[in-house]
Amino acid sequence: MRIDGSTKVAGVIGYPIGHSLSPLMHNTAFRELGLDFVYVPFPVHPQDLAQAIRGMRALGIVGLNVTVPHKVAVMEYCDELTEDAQRIGAVNTIINRDGVLIGDNTDARGFVTSLGSPAYITGQEVLLLGAGGAARAIAFALLQHKPKRLTIANRSKERGIQLVKSLAPFGPVELVELGDELFIQRLASSGLIIHATSCGMYPACDESIITDATTLLPKDALVCDIVYNPLKTKLLALAEAAGCQILDGLGMLVHQGAIAFEAWTGRPAPVAHMEEVLRAHLMSRAAGEVSKESKAEE
Repeated sequence: MRIDGSTKVAGVIGYPIGHSLSPLMHNTAFRELGLDFVYVPFPVHPQDLAQAIRGMRALGIVGLNVTVPHKVAVMEYCDELTEDAQRIGAVNTIINRDGVLIGDNTDARGFVTSLGSPAYITGQEVLLLGAGGAARAIAFALLQHKPKRLTIANRSKERGIQLVKSLAPFGPVELVELGDELFIQRLASSGLIIHATSCGMYPACDESIITDATTLLPKDALVCDIVYNPLKTKLLALAEAAGCQILDGLGMLVHQGAIAFEAWTGRPAPVAHMEEVLRAHLMSRAAGEVSKESKAEE
């Protein structure tokens, strides 16, 4: 890869940031299309966020992805916010248009695109597990496609109540407690079930927010998990064993990134190639972890 004074720079800010797959995904896409761009991870402490965004403008960085813990705090440093960013109350992408910094949130559109069709949402009973930032973005996307009813289940009742109140103007939504009788009923009647917490994420791969999936999950449901490491979480493995369709979190990661890529470059993203490279990387890494564990046991 040649980098010189004409190379355009994009990147991701967060803290910590070493785990991010975005550099691999975007640099793969730049090379695939022969674009003179480079994507860099920038570790930014929360107290340095304002300076980092001023630096973006001063250095002419064309775009940034924004991850934990900056998605909400970064909003005040953007010149403009898209409708999605305003509704969701968080920014995960910044576009630098001739010095004007536009804050966007591509998570919602990325999730819907990963489904393949809004038919999985429209007119369906939908159950969303979680009430954090990712769940909030997904919930807004779901309501835009008019489900029959959106049910949210979360461990923290207070956070769940806050999310439901903010969503109420946009469509029918209710809150249930994980494990109670109404939750079991909604689980059994839902055509789309989405897990949007960190439960089951590496290294806690043996955890699942639903443990009795084989008896509780409806066999005709689509079960999605936004976790992508591991690719097949325990929840997805249980859902598959119960006869459900399953969808891992890699599609959402790729599609939300592709929307940002297209905003920065003006070119269609090579989505299939981006996903192929990331999937191969994650599978290789998983195989390496299994190999290490086997040697340790010996």
